[in-house]
Amino acid sequence: MGKWKFPREGKIESADPKLYLQNMNMTDVKERLKINDLIILVVGSVENHGPSCPLGQDTYQCTRMAEIIAENTGCTLAPPVYYGSHPFHHVGMPGTIVIPEDIFNGQLRAIMAGLWNMGFRKQIIFNNHGQEYVIPTAIHQFAKRYQVPAIILNYNWYHGISELISGKDVGNLESGFDTTFVHADEVETSFAMALFPEFVAEQKRQDTTPRGFLDSKFFDKAGNCLHRPITWYGAIGAGPVEFAAYPEGCVGAQTIATAEKAEKAITIILDTFEEMVHMILEKYPPGTLPEWKEMTQKFNEKEMELLLKGPLNGGKHIYTIIYPP
Repeated sequence: MGKWKFPREGKIESADPKLYLQNMNMTDVKERLKINDLIILVVGSVENHGPSCPLGQDTYQCTRMAEIIAENTGCTLAPPVYYGSHPFHHVGMPGTIVIPEDIFNGQLRAIMAGLWNMGFRKQIIFNNHGQEYVIPTAIHQFAKRYQVPAIILNYNWYHGISELISGKDVGNLESGFDTTFVHADEVETSFAMALFPEFVAEQKRQDTTPRGFLDSKFFDKAGNCLHRPITWYGAIGAGPVEFAAYPEGCVGAQTIATAEKAEKAITIILDTFEEMVHMILEKYPPGTLPEWKEMTQKFNEKEMELLLKGPLNGGKHIYTIIYPP
């Protein structure tokens, strides 16, 4: 599929080690910031993905795609956030570790602040997990607390490819999938087989039948890919919790998954991501940001100058604004 090759060869985090922030020293960081000050923060989860896919799928899926983007654009990868927030219907499922929303948001705010203080003031939070209703809150909390100029985006890969992950089962004959995206199903297992096949036990794949308590025409599925009136996270009592209804851990048909089915979707995600990175850096080259006076009234020019310089360059650190983060 063009310049992107699948299945992906190598192991997770086997890309150029210097693409990862945790592998750099501060000399490396200073040099990187001069040429590219955009950083990608992968946010995933530890979650039951059935008998064939790893608990870290949500993290691996975005990490693998983020590595490809970093290799092609020169931006930096932050250490992934492996533990995520979860909706009610995930609670109690063995294999799933649930982080409360306030703690999850607090961690994301703190990470954003630390990256900003380091000089990475352009950040893309790349998410695979069903917590897209939580992450924007953390971004806006960061903005309200600090009111510093920054570009911080939340990219949930599935939001840009609704037409590809709503399946033939809902009449979408153009889809590459027979069934619509839910969880640990045909779609996710196909992604896993294309991006990190070394972690997929294909012979252990199983199928289940998704079901609800109410007429499904009102309620969306994962990623809100059907654009129905009520989002997948906008209801309690419309369907069963996972441990009761899907003890297998998968919600849908894993056995019909193939790596080839995911190739078109992954290609579009990567094309979109690459274009977005180039758009940001062409508009705002390293060291530049949108005009701060159009983003905040919290500071005067001298205060902002000190904050933008940072504590090691004769300025001030971000925690002089508010602490704890």
